Amino acid sequence: MRTLGALIMAAALATGWSAQAQPPQRPNPQEANGYTRYELLAPGSGKFRIIYDITAVRPGVTAFFNPIRKGSIATDESVTDMATGQPLKFAQVSGESAKTTGLPEADPKSDYIRVELAHPVPPDGGEARILIEKTYEDAKSYYVDGADLVFDRGLGIKKNAVVLPKGYVLVSCNYPSQVTQEADGRLRISFYNITPGEAPLKLRASPGQISATPTSVKGKFGERAKQTRDVVYFLQPPETHAFDLYHDYTEEKAGVSRYINVVRPGSVASNPSAKNLDTGEAIPAVHLKGAEITKAGIDDPEIGKVTPESEIVVFNFKPLKAGQSIRLRMSETYTDPGRYKLVGDELFFDRTFGRAENAVVLPKGWMLTNSSAPVTVRRTEDGRVRLDFNNARPDEIEALFTAKKVAP
Repeated sequence: MRTLGALIMAAALATGWSAQAQPPQRPNPQEANGYTRYELLAPGSGKFRIIYDITAVRPGVTAFFNPIRKGSIATDESVTDMATGQPLKFAQVSGESAKTTGLPEADPKSDYIRVELAHPVPPDGGEARILIEKTYEDAKSYYVDGADLVFDRGLGIKKNAVVLPKGYVLVSCNYPSQVTQEADGRLRISFYNITPGEAPLKLRASPGQISATPTSVKGKFGERAKQTRDVVYFLQPPETHAFDLYHDYTEEKAGVSRYINVVRPGSVASNPSAKNLDTGEAIPAVHLKGAEITKAGIDDPEIGKVTPESEIVVFNFKPLKAGQSIRLRMSETYTDPGRYKLVGDELFFDRTFGRAENAVVLPKGWMLTNSSAPVTVRRTEDGRVRLDFNNARPDEIEALFTAKKVAP
């Protein structure tokens, strides 16, 4: 049985093509997991506060570059390291400077905020998470039309929220979005863009007073665009009923010192491991079942009533201090004969996904033949097929799909 580490290493190194046939190498992506919150300031000012949560992922880099959109004027910038809560040094630089100090693909005609990271990005999937705050002035994107205000801006980051000023109500929005009233009464329009292009967002708000009393739906749903859990499955040959997986998660609550993964009924988990993506350090894993859970004194609502069949994997880390957070990657091997199997000559996979971002990598040589849920398909560097089931809704999707092996 190949380990998840071996699978990931093979995916990174094997291409199936000769060196002579390979196209020129493109730089690894600079960033991932972007989420932007736009807080609209006084109508008529053309100004909005941007809170940008972004992750640097290019291995070994010591700086991150955030482009300043052409036509916008940036002021009041600050940058924070998300893991420690400490401020980071930054400076506004030209595109030419960015090209020579860490971003070779920089646009020479653009300006950038160059952030000095707290540490080089660790190898093997490591990250450096930062929070950039700034105020933009852009009268073409944010303006007044009669009594209404309009926010009209193409958004390339996939996860976004726009917060209206106090005293305004939403009257139109062209992009499917969650709408939430915040504690201070302001309305937040939030969405997760699952398309390959930018979202051509245009929303209009009119003057209107609404109370800031607690809402009747408080706690009934979360902001989908801001959720940080995602999972990738690496399917082994279907006759084994086994798949390796890793799932990533960000913990931000002060005092928290562990993550509990509840194994689904019908599945068997093995080979658990974890690491801190911010540092690359390994995190110990403890596999508990039935009475072992009670004996360890673990009482968590996600576990429910503990039975002899209850099974969890616990990952322990240092308690978080106020202002700190940790990005975890938990890896395991699952065996699930009921949901993953071979039916005739066909690979059969049937599993519900509750997270916004879910991916499944098929065994080598297998090709998708049916999928109940909308899916994007691409080929990995080692020639396998990857399926991405991204769900912008706050519910589960049924990932029922089949695949067949291609004859050599």
